[in-house]
Amino acid sequence: MTVMNADEIRKLLPHRWPFLLLDRVTELKPGVSGVGIKNVTISEPFFEGHFPNESIMPGVLIVEALAQMTAVVYCTGALQAMREAEQEAVATAEVQVEPVEEIDISSRVGYLVAIRDMKFMKPVVPGDQLLLKVKIGRSLGILSKVNVAAYVGKECVVEGTLSVSQRP
Repeated sequence: MTVMNADEIRKLLPHRWPFLLLDRVTELKPGVSGVGIKNVTISEPFFEGHFPNESIMPGVLIVEALAQMTAVVYCTGALQAMREAEQEAVATAEVQVEPVEEIDISSRVGYLVAIRDMKFMKPVVPGDQLLLKVKIGRSLGILSKVNVAAYVGKECVVEGTLSVSQRP
């Protein structure tokens, strides 16, 4: 089941080819958790040099794909909160608010602050389909801890924790 396709993801994130590393979102609880897919193909530009005789997806790009899935979870949560605030403001006629549909949410994507305890269990190669799972954990101010994991089939190939910040 597709919750968001590539076109919808591009409306949400500022990333573009060749650095948009998320093809589809299959599960989403805005602001809480999500699951996405990255299809790994031999035509990816990084396979030219990593490595010419043994194509392996760079681990840092798997981490970036997980961070992009995190941004989708965060941004959809922020959009949901803004829509609820807009509805409440309209219902109480307290203030004039900018319609949520006119806000460029991609400009609010935060920053990757830290990568912790990241483990790479198996190489990811062309033909693999990465299942990217993220769950927002504790938050302190503008910082949030995010538990992340990437799977190929049922096998976990990467897992760890990211720290991300909201954009001020």
